[in-house]
Amino acid sequence: MAYLLGEREFYGRCFQVSPAVLIPRPETELLVEHALSRLTAANPRVLDLGTGSGAIAITLALEASQARVSAVDFSVAALGVARANAERLCAVVQWFEGSWLAPVAGERFDVIVSNPPYIASADPHLAEGDVRFEPLSALAAGPDGLDDIRAICTVAPACLQPGGWLMLEHGYDQGRAVRGLMAAAGFADVKTVRDLAGLDRVTSGRIVA
Repeated sequence: MAYLLGEREFYGRCFQVSPAVLIPRPETELLVEHALSRLTAANPRVLDLGTGSGAIAITLALEASQARVSAVDFSVAALGVARANAERLCAVVQWFEGSWLAPVAGERFDVIVSNPPYIASADPHLAEGDVRFEPLSALAAGPDGLDDIRAICTVAPACLQPGGWLMLEHGYDQGRAVRGLMAAAGFADVKTVRDLAGLDRVTSGRIVA
């Protein structure tokens, strides 16, 4: 339905969507709220990985005017949707095309957020409901759904300021696995927060040095 209407509400704003991007979902608002709680620096640098429609990056830019927000996506079509949303909503975001952190190698951020693909490639839910019409590359990530989260956890420390945070949305049954991946990558203060349904939804960790 969102694709037919061409739009979906997220965090109180209307975002344009197309089959090139994932449809923004209410549970992702928890990731935004968690990120906003960590933007305590004077001019924090924020990075959104796999931005899609730009909903997360644009919302952070508008809710935290002091933040300098950047966003990455490998899809040119998705970035086109994101740029159009930013222009329409008057949000200032710097856009990068490429795979995860590769386009911003050498830069440092205070907060990195991502709602990456996290569904197992053989999950039968991929053939049901709205997800049937969404880009598979934005949904599935290997046999256990954790391939992209593994990649992000491995390279994110090099792009974070000391004390910087990585925050990842994930599946309801992946909290323990994501905490383990973050801890193995050297993150401290790793914890998972639950959504309104009481399900594990967002895991975060801090780089101490």
